[in-house]
Amino acid sequence: FTGIIEVMGFVESVTPRPSGVRLCVRAPLEKWGYRPAAGDSVCVSGCCLTAVEAVGETGEGGDGVMKFDVIPETLSKTTLRTFTPGGRVNLERAATASTLLGGHIVQGHVDGVATIENITTEGEWRVRLRPAVELMQYMAPKGSVCLDGVSLTLAAARPKEGWIEVALIPTTLDKTTLREWRVGQGVNVEADAMAKMVVNYLRHFASVGTGLASGVGTL
Repeated sequence: FTGIIEVMGFVESVTPRPSGVRLCVRAPLEKWGYRPAAGDSVCVSGCCLTAVEAVGETGEGGDGVMKFDVIPETLSKTTLRTFTPGGRVNLERAATASTLLGGHIVQGHVDGVATIENITTEGEWRVRLRPAVELMQYMAPKGSVCLDGVSLTLAAARPKEGWIEVALIPTTLDKTTLREWRVGQGVNVEADAMAKMVVNYLRHFASVGTGLASGVGTL
């Protein structure tokens, strides 16, 4: 994914199942001609989900409703556990090798949930969020972050204070659910993949980097 939202849909239903929930999301086909096939990946407010059947088949899926099975692991790590019928969601189809990368590389693998602490709408629309403590190591001013599926640039990051800020442009507010954010709300966070790779390397391999490069290092 690229973090550039193609269209907003809304939750049609959330049905408990032994293995989690069946999430049905309706997409406005008049605005979004994409009809996922069974097995296609769709980013739903930041979460990569797999369509369980093709949209366009007879029955419930024939009117623009996409069906996904959401497992307990996903429910425990994301805001999908709070989804209720009628709620709006951000949608993006999976990127391909020929896709224009308008945002940044997004995997749809949510790292955790941040809580909105403050929203300023005068002068500029600016939002302060407090991510899980372990996610702050990946946050850098002017770095990339994906919030509820939207590719954004960090306007500020204060690791010692535990918060980040993003500044939202009118286009983002018009084309995504971010205008609906409220103080106290949870937001899906995916840290930048490159930042995670760098931090992982420095934590586990930097001290033995020379040995590894020569082929004599041990883990």
